[in-house]
Amino acid sequence: MENETSFPLKERTDQGLISITAISSISPLGISTEEVWQNYKTDRHFFKKVRFGTTEDWAAPLPEEAKNAIQQLRKSDSKYKDLDDTVLFTIYVARKSVAVAGWKSGDNFGVNIGSSRGATALFEKYYAEFLNQGKTSTLASPTTTLGNISSWVAHDLQTKGPEISHSITCSTALHALLNGVAWIKSGMTNKFLVGGSEAPLTPFTIAQMKALKVYARQEDVAEDNQSYPCRALDLDKVKNSMILGEGAAVVCLEAGRTDNALAVIEGIGYATEVLKHNVSISSDAECFQQSMKMALGDTSPEDIDVIVMHAPGTIKGDSSECNAIKKVFGEQIPTLTTNKWKIGHTFGASGMLSLEMAVLMLQKQEFIKVPFIDYKTVPSQINKIMVNAVGFGGNAVSVLFSKN
Repeated sequence: MENETSFPLKERTDQGLISITAISSISPLGISTEEVWQNYKTDRHFFKKVRFGTTEDWAAPLPEEAKNAIQQLRKSDSKYKDLDDTVLFTIYVARKSVAVAGWKSGDNFGVNIGSSRGATALFEKYYAEFLNQGKTSTLASPTTTLGNISSWVAHDLQTKGPEISHSITCSTALHALLNGVAWIKSGMTNKFLVGGSEAPLTPFTIAQMKALKVYARQEDVAEDNQSYPCRALDLDKVKNSMILGEGAAVVCLEAGRTDNALAVIEGIGYATEVLKHNVSISSDAECFQQSMKMALGDTSPEDIDVIVMHAPGTIKGDSSECNAIKKVFGEQIPTLTTNKWKIGHTFGASGMLSLEMAVLMLQKQEFIKVPFIDYKTVPSQINKIMVNAVGFGGNAVSVLFSKN
């Protein structure tokens, strides 16, 4: 199945471009841009062994400072005390992002925040309550509705624009970006807050991933920072090594090339491939081939300096994406990297956390390596970066952007 469409962002005019004017995150790397960047520059991972019910498994939880910030937010408003962490993560980062962008309360900007799984912890809590008591709490339904992420953010920021929540598995955050781009290009609004949030560190979620036989086994790796329990982008690994992390990230999108732009979106691509199994992807990741070609448009593949890969740390997932990159880029493969060896897979938030890493590399003009990969060369100058994400269902997204 060929994808012939090229999105009209390829117009080389300021009017045809969309700027990223702010980005904010909360993740195992911390809560400030400076902290996140400093942690990216180290070779240490942020995994620890965590107790989940009767088992102990690898995970990448938020640091204590970040957890305390979320608890303070929860206590700041009586309406927030019963909200899921996915919602609170997003409110926290949304406030910071719009402040940096200079957006004001009451502005007409849209909100599209997605999550792969939504209110995981609350679902488990309320369902256990139902099994034990035969009934559940009054707030069980409204606090576990997926749409309450964007609606609560819009309430908190008092925006008058459209509110969209969605789940498109692990490519959710970048699909939110696609939606924001589409709304801005339509002329219906000129600003959109987009991103993803995930709080999946619960016993049932971990058990599900282990059932798929993709999760890193805690007994295989020593608990230190000289060993890397998630071997994302290591094509020689013989065991799956995916590990879950938690967090959220959002970006502010604005029409045109703005003076305060951190980066400019040059192209977007998306594709879904026909699957033979619910969780499978073709060996050459046809969906990624199509999404990357679409994002490139008329840009020469040789102009791309870096690709931040989805690379979840599974044998098939990592290799199929690499195969797709080879098919699209031939002999001129951009330098490849990922952040999942460091912070794990955050499901629906992962694409936006990858985008944050890419924006920081553009701004700092410094490439972040995967420490156990042998790089022959790294780019001395970074002008254009592509970010990939894909999820169950073979739904791939690729975003191409450049320095302002």
